Amino acid sequence: MTEEEKDNSGIWRKFLKRHWGMAVLFVVGAVLAAIGAVLVFLWFAGMAQTTGIVPTTLATLTMGELVLFILNLVFWELILIGIPIVVALIAFYAAYRRLPAEEREEYRRRGLWGNKSRRRDFSGAFTFFVNIVFVIKIYTDGNWNLPFSNWTIDYVVNSYVLAIVVIAIIVAVPILVGGTWWLRREIRS
Repeated sequence: MTEEEKDNSGIWRKFLKRHWGMAVLFVVGAVLAAIGAVLVFLWFAGMAQTTGIVPTTLATLTMGELVLFILNLVFWELILIGIPIVVALIAFYAAYRRLPAEEREEYRRRGLWGNKSRRRDFSGAFTFFVNIVFVIKIYTDGNWNLPFSNWTIDYVVNSYVLAIVVIAIIVAVPILVGGTWWLRREIRS
């Protein structure tokens, strides 16, 4: 174990001894937010069926209804869960700012909140954009209001493969151009 790891190992213990009440309140709030998010999801899923946003049987669900359901769900989650979480985080930040400057500096120096890393994970963004392209393909094919039960496995697989290829091309072309430019510049110097 390096000297820095030994130095950082007790910082959480020290923080929890000094501010155990706030830590307990934070954990209770996180648990309540998770439970609330699940309950809002269940409430909205039931409400979406009774109000006609989505059909009661999955076989007749269309892409348009699915997108409408997701957008409404995100809206209600943000309103009922997101806003209280933001308010709670602002309160926790205000309480943290009231700590003495020396104590905050010690927490920052010893990495209480983790060390910043330059590493980025783009797999979630890649999946998100592939799904966006997939939805656009469904719309342009005219299958937006066609129930999922009428889709074939070949159609879904081919649509997803096309979406992956489109995103790969969108990402690969700038990388190829930039790599070629960098390689030419390195060869000339």
